[in-house]
This record gives sequence, structure tokens and C-alpha cells, in this order.
Amino acid sequence: MSTDEPEELPGNVGGATRVGRTVRRPTGPWTPAVHELLTYLTEQGLRGIPEVHGFDDDGREVLSYLEGRGVPVDREVVLENVLTEAVAWLRDFHDVVEGFRPDGPREWRGGEAELAPDQIVCHHDPGAYNWIIQSGHFVAMIDWDMAGPGRPIDDLAFLAWTGVPLYREIGLDETARRLDLLVDAYGEWGTLTLLDAVVERMNTASERITAGQERGDPGFLNLARVGEPQRTRDRLDAFLERKDALVALL
Repeated sequence: MSTDEPEELPGNVGGATRVGRTVRRPTGPWTPAVHELLTYLTEQGLRGIPEVHGFDDDGREVLSYLEGRGVPVDREVVLENVLTEAVAWLRDFHDVVEGFRPDGPREWRGGEAELAPDQIVCHHDPGAYNWIIQSGHFVAMIDWDMAGPGRPIDDLAFLAWTGVPLYREIGLDETARRLDLLVDAYGEWGTLTLLDAVVERMNTASERITAGQERGDPGFLNLARVGEPQRTRDRLDAFLERKDALVALL
């Protein structure tokens, strides 16, 4: 295939196409705020994010293509170094984005909102399926459409859900060990605080998917093809059944 021939990229939300060294994606009312965020992060020197290159003739946003492979989360548990590298990147992102304080409300995918004093702009979807891996190392985080105001622990909780992973069974001892690695790499909260945040964050995820489907957001409607939000609800119920035993190991 020619590098300039369009190539549809994988993903449950859909719509991303590679053209040469760029990715073309559908836009929405949230796109200006996301571009403002990405431009700020690029100017601040944050590594591992797509650069904004405007729009194409079809009205799609144009972002830089980041070399590497994605993570098939249902078939792969990421290496320990990849997990800790992703968490270290998340901490770097959170430290940098503290300086991004838009002057007034912005239209995010979840609706118009203004940063509260105790909030930052979170990625809100830093699951392992949005990581780019190159030569056995984490190199980038993609898919920023869900960005918006939130708490840093919300991002870390979401990362833990698919990065540890917590959403499926890998054995309690292994889960506890990898959770400790994650908490140490971020260096802010203890494991028990994080586990409570995971439950809250994944309940919120289900609610946001439902709200997006009710307002007719095409990306959220596409998630219905993989059973969302019921799939997340079922996985969270299963996690809650394991949670007490996991806590006893921590």
C-alpha cells in the first residue's frame, strides 16, 4: 500500500483514517478546545502527543501520525515497563497541563464547562487501547476527543482499569503487584484510594456513554456495537466481587 493511500485505523468509535504521515478524524463542537489543549501541550514540550495540522478539504482534523502499534487490550497484558512508562507519562502530562487555564468556559465533548480551581483538563480516556508502543516501550497517547475538566485521579483510575488491568481477571497476586507498580510510578495516592476512584470513575464512564448515546453522538453510538455501556457495567460488577480479596492483599 502507498503511504499516501488512505488507511482506516482500528477503534471502536471509528472514523480515523491514516493518510501519509497524518491522521484525519471527524470533528465536533469540542474540536477547537481539544486543539487549543494539544497546541499548548506541544508548545510546552510534552512528548508523545499528536500535533495539530489544521483541517483537510473534507473538514476533518489533521493530526500527526505517531509511529508504533496499538494495544489489543482483550488479548494482551502490557509489559511492566510499558505500564510504568505510561503512568510516568500521565504524571508528566498532569504536571504540564496544570498551567493550561482557559479564560472562560470551553465546549468539550461532554458539554460546555469551565475549570474549577481544583480541576485540570484530563485526557479522560487514557486506556491502554489508546497507547502507542514502539520497540517494547510506551511512546505516545492518542485519541484526545474526550478531554475536559476533571481530577487527576480520574485519569489514573481509568488507566489502571485497562493497564493493570482491573477490568478482567489476571490473578489477585499479579493484580496487586502491578497495582503497586502503578501507584509507585505516579507517586501521589495509595492503592486503596485509587481503587475507590476506579469504581467511581467507571460508573461515570457508563453514565457518559449513556448520555452520549442519548444525545446522538456518533462515536458513542458506535460503542453500542461492542455492548457499551452494559459491558462496562458488567465488568465493574465482576471487579467489585474481587475487590475485597484484592484489598486484603494490599
